[in-house]
Amino acid sequence: MSGETDLIKLYSARILALAADIPRHGRLGDPQATVRRRAPLCGSTVTVDLCCEDGRVSDYAAEVKACALGQAAASVVGANIIGCTREEIAAARDALKAMLKEDGPTPPAPFDGLEVLRPARDYKNRHASILLTLEAATEAMDEIAARGSCAGEVTGGPGR
Repeated sequence: MSGETDLIKLYSARILALAADIPRHGRLGDPQATVRRRAPLCGSTVTVDLCCEDGRVSDYAAEVKACALGQAAASVVGANIIGCTREEIAAARDALKAMLKEDGPTPPAPFDGLEVLRPARDYKNRHASILLTLEAATEAMDEIAARGSCAGEVTGGPGR
């Protein structure tokens, strides 16, 4: 019963509110890059469409088919990604991964709202779904940079 109670606590009102209202949900008409990522364990999928200008995200949309935790992560990303560099997105991805796997620090602003997902660290089977959106966004920025189509790109290259 304790495991079930913990799982219920995991789906807090804040997580459910984020999941219910994902900013920039959907698809872009003419993205510079589209990346679809899938979490094999649970089947969650995220498709990220992204445009970049002067080394920063200029437009973004994501189609999210995931559990409430993956949706909550997509919500925080969607609300904060415009204007971010590839480095900021990758730093958020890496910090989120460390927060979940090693109880590391909260991801840096503007993605510090991902702190709400800290209780999911004990549910390793949910980590992939939570990471999908930032992984896809980082990959999309890498694709755009590789084509040299984000004028003013300020990247040191893929940091995987």
